[in-house]
Amino acid sequence: MKNTGRAKEGFKFLLYGLEVFGVIGFELLWGFVIEPLLYKRSVNDFNTWQMIVHWVVTCAAWGYGAYLVVKECKKRSGLNLIENVKKVPVITKDIKAWQGVLIIIGVVLCLVSTWIDWNGSKVLSEFKSRGPVLFPFQYIYYLFEVMLVLLIIIFGQTAFEKWFNNNKIPFGGILVALTWGLGHWLSKGSMFAGIYTAIGGFVFGSVYLLTKRNVKLSYILLCIMFIL
Repeated sequence: MKNTGRAKEGFKFLLYGLEVFGVIGFELLWGFVIEPLLYKRSVNDFNTWQMIVHWVVTCAAWGYGAYLVVKECKKRSGLNLIENVKKVPVITKDIKAWQGVLIIIGVVLCLVSTWIDWNGSKVLSEFKSRGPVLFPFQYIYYLFEVMLVLLIIIFGQTAFEKWFNNNKIPFGGILVALTWGLGHWLSKGSMFAGIYTAIGGFVFGSVYLLTKRNVKLSYILLCIMFIL
């Protein structure tokens, strides 16, 4: 009976992770179905204000969707992520030296990979391509995206730990690799983009474990690795 209870709990958290992935998928519906019908053009041809509207609506939907999933999680499982974020400081003494070294290595590898992929600074490249008006909206969008990715990691990690009673493997990163990677494959139309994102998601999940599940610190590190 005990194992059955753990299996049900694990499945519940997996569903929360998949619900968050569904929230991310709103952008596909909004940007590739609804907006093209409204504007009579594809997302790649949006003008400045259409792109701003795209990001604002997407972020609003993502934020509200994430709130609903977190609220549901608190109600049905007792896991209060918002309260945990408020209580836990950014830096804790629980992180050991070797874990800190691995975190730094992971961050550096992601930054180097991004530099190579963009042939230089991603931030500067996007500022040049987007311009001073679109650039801040683009990066606010990224902040929301990282939040959702972290939620998938948290729920995925919790689910698999319930099932396998193992807290050493970055299961949350694996779930992100399968979901977020697939999302980028579909939205970008590139298998390479999907694989590249999947690898990044696995690294993100590993960082979450190495920070001792510190949500604040994980979010900051994920922002650095993904945005910069």
